[in-house]
Amino acid sequence: MIRTTDRTALDQWYCIDDLDDIGSAPRRTHLLGQEIVVRRDADGAVRVNEIATDGSVGAASPVEKRYGYAWTTLGAPARDILAIPESHEPDRKSVKCGAVTVHASGLRIVENFLDMAHFPYVHAEILGSERDPEVRHYHAEIRREVDEVWATGCKFFQPQASAAATGGVMVDYAYRVASPFVVLLYKTCVVAADRSDVICLFVQPMDEDLCRAHPVMFLIDDAAPQATLIQFQQLIFLQDRIILENQRPRLLPLEPRAEIPTRADISSVAYRRWLKEKGLLFGTAEGAREL
Repeated sequence: MIRTTDRTALDQWYCIDDLDDIGSAPRRTHLLGQEIVVRRDADGAVRVNEIATDGSVGAASPVEKRYGYAWTTLGAPARDILAIPESHEPDRKSVKCGAVTVHASGLRIVENFLDMAHFPYVHAEILGSERDPEVRHYHAEIRREVDEVWATGCKFFQPQASAAATGGVMVDYAYRVASPFVVLLYKTCVVAADRSDVICLFVQPMDEDLCRAHPVMFLIDDAAPQATLIQFQQLIFLQDRIILENQRPRLLPLEPRAEIPTRADISSVAYRRWLKEKGLLFGTAEGAREL
């Protein structure tokens, strides 16, 4: 792997590990093509260091602890890690669902997360049904004041919207892309109609076409065991992984004519436009052509 020189990619915060999994034994991984080592000191502090080309431990990277995970950066982010106010609500369960390695661009993973059209076919009789495959009209926009992409007014019929669901329901969705590799979903809570469950996907881009996805949920659910909630989300993501790893090209094209969008893809169109405006190259087909 070769460390990227893409300044836009470097100047972001990235989730790299579950805090509960970090011990004194060094854990090696990659971020943006750079090998890093993660460990916990005797005083409990989490340390992240780059690994030099000769294999020695090199420069230390900043570390932040948020939402049960360690975050780091290889650059100088202009903004803090995203805020998720729901994560602080005392009646919510925090459900960390493990890390899943995917041989695809991290940007492809975020875009797949935004896509409702695949629900009836990839997640049949769970998140969608071929009996009602319509993606109804919704709104997508780049919110300049917060520099995020949002899709609102999303509705989709789901036979089993969550682990707690006992029957089909029309689900209200809102999507929020908080940074190029971080996406959140706010969806109808089946046990509290006036509130939303929050499902997050923190993507660690290890290389251009290889990443680890860290799903975490903040749910209002007093009944379902933690293991059931984790298994439900892992099932969904592993179904997605099959599709993601077979997409070609693996890197995300940003040119409008590279892939033809449909009416259901307006969130993807907004996301790609936003990435292009930022000048992001890492994980894109255009970036690969510049190497």
